[in-house]
Amino acid sequence: MKNASKTAFGAIMAGLSIALMISTAVIPFLSYAIPAICGVLITIMVIECDNKWATLVYASVSILSLIIIPDKSAGASYALIFGYYPIVKNIFENKLPKKLCKLFKLVLANIVLLASYYISLFFFGIDTEGIEWIAPFLTKWYVAPIIITFVSVFFLMYDTVLTRLSIIYKKKWQKKLRKTFK
Repeated sequence: MKNASKTAFGAIMAGLSIALMISTAVIPFLSYAIPAICGVLITIMVIECDNKWATLVYASVSILSLIIIPDKSAGASYALIFGYYPIVKNIFENKLPKKLCKLFKLVLANIVLLASYYISLFFFGIDTEGIEWIAPFLTKWYVAPIIITFVSVFFLMYDTVLTRLSIIYKKKWQKKLRKTFK
């Protein structure tokens, strides 16, 4: 793709991502699913352009999400987890052996989620109210192992889904899209 086509494609992906992120105000129970779907759009951006262009789309969508989206948790989950992960996934898969790659991705996901949990706990005063139903007897200091377990399981599923969707995209849609953006 030429630079003009990459710019147009990036703008379309960013616009579609922002439109989806705005829909979290209308459908609030999808405040974590929509950012994950926007991560799939970043995956397509990585496949069609490269990491640099995908990073530009990620940055613009993150900034706009945190500014204009009413559901700040959806914007934060995109900015902290789902938006940059397809870019990092591509880098890890191209540079590291397969087993080491999975380990690095898991460690990264858990570090980011634990850091965001403790930042929200100490700096923003958000307590563990959202996850009390898991184990009401635990104090906020003992929630970390539960978070790590859930994050690891969810993250492995998300990684598998991204991989499979990128394979499906390459087989069924890539030729059609490339004809459009010559």
